[in-house]
Amino acid sequence: MKKFEKFAANISNPNWDKLIKRRKPLYKRPLDVRSEFERDYTRVIHSTAYRRLKHKTQVFFSPENDHICTRIEHVIHVESISYTIANYLGLNTELTKAISVAHDLGHSPFGHQGERILSEISKRDLRTSFWHEKNGLELVDFIELLEDADRNKQNLNLTYAVRDGIISHCGEIDENGLIPRSEYIDLSTYSHPNQYSPYTWEACVVKVADKISYVGRDIEDAITLGILDDHLEDLTKLIQVASNEKINNTILINYLVQNLCENSTPDKGLCFSAEAFELLNKVKKFNYLNIYLAEPLKPSIRYFQLVLNEIYNTLKNYYDGKDTIKSLNSLYNTSPKLANSFIDFVYQYYDCGNRDDSKLKNDVLFSFDSEVDYCKCILYYISGMTDKFAIDVYNEIIGF
Repeated sequence: MKKFEKFAANISNPNWDKLIKRRKPLYKRPLDVRSEFERDYTRVIHSTAYRRLKHKTQVFFSPENDHICTRIEHVIHVESISYTIANYLGLNTELTKAISVAHDLGHSPFGHQGERILSEISKRDLRTSFWHEKNGLELVDFIELLEDADRNKQNLNLTYAVRDGIISHCGEIDENGLIPRSEYIDLSTYSHPNQYSPYTWEACVVKVADKISYVGRDIEDAITLGILDDHLEDLTKLIQVASNEKINNTILINYLVQNLCENSTPDKGLCFSAEAFELLNKVKKFNYLNIYLAEPLKPSIRYFQLVLNEIYNTLKNYYDGKDTIKSLNSLYNTSPKLANSFIDFVYQYYDCGNRDDSKLKNDVLFSFDSEVDYCKCILYYISGMTDKFAIDVYNEIIGF
């Protein structure tokens, strides 16, 4: 136990000042008993972006069963798993908690399918991909607002260590022996997922915990919904290496977490045994073939394309340079919910002549002179929507 204790992200770490650095100084309260990472944790869970995760798809869209995992449950599962691993290895559990609850804030409505749709739009109109890890970093840096002690609205302004954990968390890559990078880099230089290893061991733990969480829970949900009825025999054979007991999420997670804790060392990195790593990759492949690409999910994907493209195109058509706000006001005639929500969003990130008298203390991001800025603003706006809100405004657009 505690094999990584001397590498933990705490005050004795030689990189401590870099780890707790923020883009701007954060206001202080007298007698604040929280650490820097605890402040990050509470700033995230009090944000509206975090609250909206409860109405965002994890894998299965709009399930009637209340017990199917949503995005907010997923981040809580990652928090739990990363806490267990970090605590056993002697790492900073306050940091893993903060990264875990923040790591998926950049996810769009409709899960990874929504992310792909927004990326297609972004590549066409902005010449750059949309990916949720980068969007998550930009959201906490520039978009998400939180009231300070004086009721001024400011960005989340999280520490470098948490921001790094957000953009570095990609759990889609198959790798064993994860070791943090040594370079302290400008995180805005990231150009694609998994470009760099995380900067801390704690962020590495969250990255692995993310994968452990979703491969097991996605199977459990798929079984509950009957999607794997024809594949349970194949799944049973896969899980045999972990246990001869009945298949469930607990058994798979326990096996992988225990195996990772036993096999990881500072020299080898965070790693599984060869058998456990093979199992993890086989289960992940099984999930892609039999869950994520399953026929019952395909109709919803086509629906997501309609919803997100229609919202984007509707808003894009109202761009009119410096007269864009005036143009958008006419949207109230047909889509009042969309107009009210988007115009309010615009006022927060454009200079509309109201900032001197407002509580907005965040940076101005966009100019009405640039249509590219406007398109980027729309993508930020849509990415923050819940599934339900996106559907509501879509129905408003197409209704009479």
